[in-house]
Amino acid sequence: MNRIRSLALLGAATLAAGGLTAFAAGTAQAADINVVRNGGFESGLANWSCTGGSGAAVSSPVYAGAGALRATPAGSDNAQCAQTVTVKPNSTYTLSTQVQGSYVYLGATGTGTQDVSTWTPGSGSGWQKLSTTFTTGPNTTQVTVWTHGWYGQPAYLVDEFSVFGPDGGGGTDPGPSVPGAPAGAAVSGQSATGLTLSWNAVSGATGYYVYQDGVRVRTVSGASAQITGLTAATSYSFQVSAYNAAGEGPKSAPVTGTTTGGGGNPDPNPSVPKHALTGYWQNFNNGATVQKISDVSSQYDIIAVSFADATTTPGAITFNLDSAGLGGYTVAQFKADVAAKKAAGKSVILSIGGEKGTISVNDSASANNLANSAYALMQEYGFSGIDIDLENGLNPTYMTQALRSLAAKAGPSFVLTMAPQTIDMQSTQGGYFKTALAVKDILTVVNMQYYNSGAMNGCDGKVYSQGSVDFLTALACIQLEGGLDPSQVGIGVPASPSGAGSGYVSPTIVNNALDCLARGTGCGSFKPSKTYPGLRGAMTWSTNWDAKAGSAWSNAVGPKVHALP
Repeated sequence: MNRIRSLALLGAATLAAGGLTAFAAGTAQAADINVVRNGGFESGLANWSCTGGSGAAVSSPVYAGAGALRATPAGSDNAQCAQTVTVKPNSTYTLSTQVQGSYVYLGATGTGTQDVSTWTPGSGSGWQKLSTTFTTGPNTTQVTVWTHGWYGQPAYLVDEFSVFGPDGGGGTDPGPSVPGAPAGAAVSGQSATGLTLSWNAVSGATGYYVYQDGVRVRTVSGASAQITGLTAATSYSFQVSAYNAAGEGPKSAPVTGTTTGGGGNPDPNPSVPKHALTGYWQNFNNGATVQKISDVSSQYDIIAVSFADATTTPGAITFNLDSAGLGGYTVAQFKADVAAKKAAGKSVILSIGGEKGTISVNDSASANNLANSAYALMQEYGFSGIDIDLENGLNPTYMTQALRSLAAKAGPSFVLTMAPQTIDMQSTQGGYFKTALAVKDILTVVNMQYYNSGAMNGCDGKVYSQGSVDFLTALACIQLEGGLDPSQVGIGVPASPSGAGSGYVSPTIVNNALDCLARGTGCGSFKPSKTYPGLRGAMTWSTNWDAKAGSAWSNAVGPKVHALP
């Protein structure tokens, strides 16, 4: 689910932690640099090549600096602008840019491993960040990075294009130097569940990364951090690094902190009810009602915080509360609200996906990074689990490894949900479906997105169009007959027409589909061969759009879900 929940695909036929002892104190790795030249287009189109003369440097609008790229698709030309960058073999790079316009794409080719791409269906009149990562092959020294629009669409804008990774020897634009390692790291203010970590400020630093037992757990702007969600009478090792536009500097010397004695977990995760309503909560303001977690309707049993953010470490995630966009909502308030929801029997989980959460888990190392970083966030914020909402595909082997590792750390109350697109659940051979079946013993619910889809096959082999009760029931049948337990199947729909590009259905249609699947009543032309009274329930994007529409969706669908047999 991206931030505006518009078209997730152009149609089915169109788009297919290492330990802290790894480095001795004071030893520095070479810092990542931006290997793209003229990524801010301050020097016009120098270093760039655009197809058919489609690109031009403009002075307005810009995201930063004095220039930006404006490219206009025409006829059979999608207005691709590209640059070949010099890279280091067997290395990972983070590719990102700010974009504005409809259907803007970002990618890399010639990586020597797996070429990558990502896209957005539209950012309206504002800027939106696109980001992805790629790994170079053993003999790869040059990679072509590119951006383009889509045929027949208006011009698009690009600014602050970057490819951060190891220096391949091709040079880079002048910029600030990488900051040094923080000194004077110290621990104070220990309690049974938290402590204070402080260090000396580093000249030229924009902010700091905090590492707990080798996993990045916090990003802060000042020279201290409150570490919470820890276990009583337990020792932890911490390191800190400084960063700026030039990259991340070396880590500080490790420092150990031990929490005070005390017993038990003061805030255990509540169990998910037999029939549950799931809602995604927006950690951003896109025109829907801005909410605190405490504002979310009590009808919702699972609240999926949207979204986790990707980091430069493959597979690893972090979470950054958009305090400014949410009217000054503080981290302390957020954590207290999460705890209060849990005390009321609700599950608050962290969703991995969306605009900034595109991650790649394609080997054991990245699988471990996901598990370790997700568990650290669960400890820090009190999340009961995670939601997988990756819309660019996933590797079932290594995602399964990551989820099983995380579940082992989190314990039996771990909540795991998924929100695949309809195309992802058409066949048990698809990556999402394979993953769901592989983790069936720890899976809470799959809330497939029955929208932004177009027509799809039902379990009877017939084609059904979105926006009908038949579309909901015939596609749910594929999961129910494909190996998932009824308790692991939910119906995901937009809360209002504003919540998605297409596929909105009224709460009445949702309730009819629930009745059809659970009771055999309220069906359309498709009627399942049997009923599934254990059906978990329904999901919506989002609690914010629901609130914008006067909570009409949750007030109608919530009672229906909770009254299922």
